[in-house]
Amino acid sequence: MNNFERKQNGLPYIADDECFRIMRENRARLYEFNNSDCWSEEGVKRSDTLIRGILGGAGENLTILPPFHCDYGSNITVGDNFFANYNLVILDVAPVTIGNNVFIAPNAAIYTAGHPVHYKARNSGYEYGIPITIGDNVWIGGNVVICPGVRIGSRSVIGAGSVVTKDIPDDVIAAGDPCRVIRKITDEDMKFYFKNREFPPEMMEEIKNPE
Repeated sequence: MNNFERKQNGLPYIADDECFRIMRENRARLYEFNNSDCWSEEGVKRSDTLIRGILGGAGENLTILPPFHCDYGSNITVGDNFFANYNLVILDVAPVTIGNNVFIAPNAAIYTAGHPVHYKARNSGYEYGIPITIGDNVWIGGNVVICPGVRIGSRSVIGAGSVVTKDIPDDVIAAGDPCRVIRKITDEDMKFYFKNREFPPEMMEEIKNPE
């Protein structure tokens, strides 16, 4: 198999002319998206068309605020109600699969790409891509880095500035460098909007039963 096929199959590969050709084509699409009008009514429609032409798949209600950067685009799949704030970077050498209702804060980075640890292996030009999976209802804080091969469980929150090197289970708050589980998320957390600040009682019915 050629280098692009090796890359797609999770094997060591060299980023040769064919890989760079595909990335250059994607960069042209990214340039158009990142320099488009994403605020007017017509601009929003145009931006939606452009970003869907970059990603491999996307559900309903998709919002990615430019600038956005990725290698191939076609290896990224997101679910319904996906929101990414400014300056999201995804190195999608391998598949990046993101579920429904995922929020990503500014300056987050998702890296499937990597290089061998030993300098001789690294200087050979071989690199790799290991898939990343993010479950449903996940919130990823600002300046978070997600490393190759990581799975983030559904309904979890990753604190700002974290470096995620290992899998994170469902239903937890995790943070730090390296990222580690801080505690479980429970139904008791539903009444708070920030730390110990509670929602007004009249809002709770709406929160418990969203449309």
